[in-house]
Amino acid sequence: MHLESVTLFPEKYPTRSYYPFDQEIFHRTPKVRFSSPVTFFVGENGTGKSTLLRSICQRCGIHIWQEPEGDRFDKNPYENMLYRFITVQWANGSVPGSFFSSETSRNFAHYLDEWAANDPGQLKYFGGRSLVTQSHGESLMSLFRSRYKIKGLYLMDEPETALSPRSQLQLLEILDQMGRAGHAQFIIATHSPLLMACPGAQIYSFDQAPVKTISYEETQHYQIYRNFLLNRPPDIQEQEG
Repeated sequence: MHLESVTLFPEKYPTRSYYPFDQEIFHRTPKVRFSSPVTFFVGENGTGKSTLLRSICQRCGIHIWQEPEGDRFDKNPYENMLYRFITVQWANGSVPGSFFSSETSRNFAHYLDEWAANDPGQLKYFGGRSLVTQSHGESLMSLFRSRYKIKGLYLMDEPETALSPRSQLQLLEILDQMGRAGHAQFIIATHSPLLMACPGAQIYSFDQAPVKTISYEETQHYQIYRNFLLNRPPDIQEQEG
């Protein structure tokens, strides 16, 4: 384990009127502890899991690749400030790492191509081929297989949005192998019951305050998919008949 815990300090929040400081979950969750090499943040959209994930990333000094944000009509001045009011506890000193989301991966791929134009050797760290010339799914798996061999802390925000079910299973295998190897730690916000099935993973539910750990079978995602597969809607032709 590289990162042992994250502590929140709600008494220092600058406001209770704007997101994320208006969310009860960030007032009633004093600490999040990590006891497994793979941890999942799960819950409905808007519950704060991605916000906390990004805040951990910022507090750990891990860069988030993204395009400059344009002007907005009603910009929230507090939107990206949660990281200022959390601390992180390392096990044996900080380690490098990376942040991944499908919306930012293409930006990184293009940056990498620019670097490789001057130094082709850069590509050997990412599967030996330009990520831009591969299909989106292929480029992501090349990135995962190469990057996650390196000791570090890796944060991922809904990686399944860019992956087929088969690719999700391949990523699941990578998470399991790299986590058991002892040099990589993953914190992942996800809706994917395939990824959540990672053996020994810790699952935090954000569907109530404070957040709490739950079993795989207790997640709504598992229950919804299981119930659907066991009770599929009848065929349309059967309905018409």
